[in-house]
Amino acid sequence: MVQQPRRDEPLYCCIVPVESITGNLEEELTTFGKSEDAARCQAQQMLFLNYKCNEEQIQQLMEQARSEYVSPWCSPN
Repeated sequence: MVQQPRRDEPLYCCIVPVESITGNLEEELTTFGKSEDAARCQAQQMLFLNYKCNEEQIQQLMEQARSEYVSPWCSPN
């Protein structure tokens, strides 16, 4: 997926280490949103729908997740 940031619109990412459920060394799930909460919510949904995680697994993985504000370095300017 490619996401084009819009001028003057914030963009956050949520990075979740998923190697504990996939077995692939250093594998991460990265989601994007207009707010930190939106990016984290997207990650939780993907963990549930795509990785078939239960609530406890999602909570454990989200405790390890990190969020970053990415608009400044991915701006089209």
